[in-house]
Amino acid sequence: MRLLVVNPNTTETMTAKIATAARSAAGPGTIIDAVTAPMGPESIEGHYDEAFAVPGVVKAIVAGATAGVDGAIIACFDDTGLDAARSAVAIPVVGICEAATHLVSPLAHRFAIVTTLSRSIPPLEMLIERYGVSRRCRVRAADVPVLALEDGASGALAKIEREIALALREDRAEAIILGCAGMTDLAADLARRFDVPVVDGVAAAVKMIEALCGIGLRTSKIGGYAPPLPKKYLGAMADFAPRLH
Repeated sequence: MRLLVVNPNTTETMTAKIATAARSAAGPGTIIDAVTAPMGPESIEGHYDEAFAVPGVVKAIVAGATAGVDGAIIACFDDTGLDAARSAVAIPVVGICEAATHLVSPLAHRFAIVTTLSRSIPPLEMLIERYGVSRRCRVRAADVPVLALEDGASGALAKIEREIALALREDRAEAIILGCAGMTDLAADLARRFDVPVVDGVAAAVKMIEALCGIGLRTSKIGGYAPPLPKKYLGAMADFAPRLH
């Protein structure tokens, strides 16, 4: 089985970290191709960045599907471009927020997402509503810029640990989801420190996509994820215009 993992931002060091986590979670015989978005922002922090990251995500996933990967993972906790990618290809596509919230549900009655900046809370609240877990989940922000996770001198870990402690005490959380792909390398140590399940969305998405591909499931092409209709796109978007296949 060959899986594509797309980092929707353009920071190569984060892609390398994501690739390590994905390969650690993958089962025997699963090959991980990790790629950086070919265009877009260096980090995704809010609705504006997310909008300009979507074309790069779709481009990378279409290229992967054309090359023959069995499934794709969008490794941004905003699940950036998830619906567009599912419309563009037939292979299964999973977002790391979606995977993490589904995976944690059997493990704890209440849980919390600890993300980076406060501006990311509203998009994640909309996602947990979509995924049906909003009554069980609280979203917290450590006030750590995404790129600060790439530099060990920023004090980011201490801020994340503080929010986890508050979530366990104030929100009665029984498990924690790390709300950024840039936190993927922290999960095991945080689980040992706090003695609760700490879910990394990258690892969760690998196991989910392995399950979908392993039983031969593909994205439905009727209704919402039907292929886009052929039409002209103008300007910088011309290369993304849907064409007859």
